[in-house]
Formats: sequence, C-alpha cells, structure tokens
Amino acid sequence: MGIGIFLSVIAIIILLFLSAFFSGSETALTAASKIRMHRRESEGDDRAALVNKIRDKKDRMIGALLLGNNLVNILASALATSILIKLFGEAGVVYATLVMTMLVLIFAEVLPKTYALHHAEPMSMRIAPIMRVVILVFAPITEMVTWVVRKVLRLFGIDISKVSAGSHLELMRGVIDMHQGPEEKTQEQRAMLRSILDLADVDLEEIMIHRKSVTMIDSDDSMKIIIKEALESPHTRLPVWKGNPDNIIGVLHAKLLLRELSVAKGNNDQVSLKKIMMEPRFVPETTNLYEQLQAFRENKEHFAVVVDEYGAFMGIVTMEDILEEIVGDIDDEHDVSVAGVRTQADNQYLVDGTVTIRDLNREYEWGLPDEEYATLAGLILFEAQMIPEVGQSFMFHGFRFDIMKRQRHQITKIRVTPPHSA
Repeated sequence: MGIGIFLSVIAIIILLFLSAFFSGSETALTAASKIRMHRRESEGDDRAALVNKIRDKKDRMIGALLLGNNLVNILASALATSILIKLFGEAGVVYATLVMTMLVLIFAEVLPKTYALHHAEPMSMRIAPIMRVVILVFAPITEMVTWVVRKVLRLFGIDISKVSAGSHLELMRGVIDMHQGPEEKTQEQRAMLRSILDLADVDLEEIMIHRKSVTMIDSDDSMKIIIKEALESPHTRLPVWKGNPDNIIGVLHAKLLLRELSVAKGNNDQVSLKKIMMEPRFVPETTNLYEQLQAFRENKEHFAVVVDEYGAFMGIVTMEDILEEIVGDIDDEHDVSVAGVRTQADNQYLVDGTVTIRDLNREYEWGLPDEEYATLAGLILFEAQMIPEVGQSFMFHGFRFDIMKRQRHQITKIRVTPPHSA
C-alpha cells in the first residue's frame, strides 16, 4: 500500500511537470515576437525557423498542446483522487479537488506561463524540437478534433475558414500606437511611422504648394527681370509661363541660369531662356504621395507641376514636400517661416484656416477626420454647412472652434480648443 501511494505521488509530480511544460509551451509559442522570429530565421537560425514552421499551422499546434495538457491534468487528478479516497474515504474526493486545483493552478498554469511570458523567444526556440515530435504524435487526434469543432461551429452558422486576421497595415498601426517612450520623442517617431503608412492614402492636392503661393517666371519678361526674380526667390526651380499662368512651358533651374550667365560673362542679352529651360512634368492632383515619390525616384527629378482634371495649373510639388510629410518640416537658411499655428494660454491654438488637418493631426495627435476636406477651414465649412460669421463658435468631434477672422467668404483665423481643455 505504501509503495503504491509513493509511486502514485511520483507519477502526479511527473504529470504536473508535463502539464507545466504544455502550459508554458503554449504561452511561449504564442507570445514570441513574430517579427523577431522571422528576422532570426533570415539570419540562419534553425530553431527560429522551426518555431515559425510550427506556428504556421496554429490549429495543429494549439490542438496538440491542449490535448497533452488536458490528458496529463485529468490523469493527475484521477491518481490524486484515488490516493486520497484510500486515505480519507469519501471525503478524499473533496480533498483531491482542493489539492489538485491549487497544485495545477500554481505549478502547472500560473508559474510556467509567467516564466514563458517573460522569456517567450528563448523558451520557444528551446522547446520547438520537442513540440514538433508532440504535434506529429498527436496529429491524427488533433485533426479529428479540429474537424469535429469546425462541423459543430458550422451548425451555428460560423465558418472559421472565412475569418480574416486583419491586414498587416492594421497590425503595424496598432504596434505604432503602442510604441512608448519619452513623450516628445515618441510622439515624433509615431508621427513619422504613421506618415510612411499613409503615403498611399494622401493625394498631391493635400500637400502641394498652391498656385497663389508659387513664384513664377513670365517668359515674356526681359532676361534682366528674369535673373532678378530667380535670384530673389528662395527656390531653385521656378515654373515658366507664357501668355497666361495656366500655360506652363518649362521649369527654370537657378543653377543652370547661373552657369549660362557665367558662360556669357555676365551679359544678360546672351542668355537664352529657351536653351536653359527644362521640360515640365505634369501630374494630376489625384496622384497619391507614394506614386509620386516613386516617379521622382525613377525619373531622377525633384519637381512636378500639379494640374486638375481639366489641365488647369493648380500648384507644384517637390521631393522635399513629400519628405516633409514623413519627417516634418525641413527648414533651411532660405525657407520663409510662416506661423500657421500659435499656442495660446489654457492649451488653446490660434490656427490659420489654410493649415491642413493632416499637419495638425501629425503635430498634436488630434485625430480630426480629413476624408472630405484638407484644411481646417474646410472642416468647419463641411461640418457647419454654412459660411460662419466672425465670433461664431462650433463644437465638432469634441473640439471647439471659434471663428476669429474672415476675409470675404474665406475663414482665415480659428481658435481651436482640444477636448481635454474644452
């Protein structure tokens, strides 16, 4: 009797160890970083490759782990009940339930899963060879169980084969939102990463320099005036028009102009605008930033003229404009600083109507929608369904907007109060 109980206790300890192994393995294999595992595999790590191979068939992996875990837990409980009934009679059932619940909870569930959660990657790679064998051994049973589960779920109108895990972009956005660190630095990093993912969703019309802000060259002007305007401009590339501003006939590069002027030894009359002018590249305003960035790279260009569906000149876009959408404003010694946003007391902001929603969201993480409009003034006009008067206030999306200035029908200045300070 004594030897039998002793051997049963040893068997229970072994079964609890196996239960801990299955529980920890489940946590390790599911918690290990998919990205780091793939990187290790690409670096030639065979264990990481095995982990990825196991996780590619999650149904078989989870089925084998649950089968093994339940098998050893039930067997351990049965042995414990048998021992305690022999020692305490019918009350042994109660004692066995209490004792095994505590042992399984502490040593076969919480302890191994806590360890595996904090050492997921090294543990998953250590247990991968063993788990491959376990999955192969249990494969016939797990396949049958999986088949039964799918059939039962279909009786209730649930087809798990059609369930989507979500797009990779959604997962990446979630990871970006979870990125933590020093507030200011982390906010900038999150903004940059989001901007990269948004390149294909933003059209040129949202970031282009509007025609009214573009410095242009009239081809009918004298070369002296053209040279003067080119030298006074903070930009190196200037659109050239003839007859009317919609008729863009070329692009003047300041470097080519100075080179030609040097060859002419400073004689303006010997410089030919037609000779140094570059062919303009026209792009529709509906082109997204990703496509335009690729076009700039393929054509080795940095400048394009933006037109609407009728071919009318709308503005210009440069490589720098697209890069600024990713990294934020890139100011050099020639940039003209325009205060589009000014912080006021009580966490309020005085914003020009032409400031884009995208820039505000990226800088302050406000989360304002921008599907139907590009600028802050556009948002107010769209939501209010009217042209507001100076002094009017609106509440949209949790924000308060006070109209401060208006020029004719254009909203030029708005005071914005975010939700947490409204």
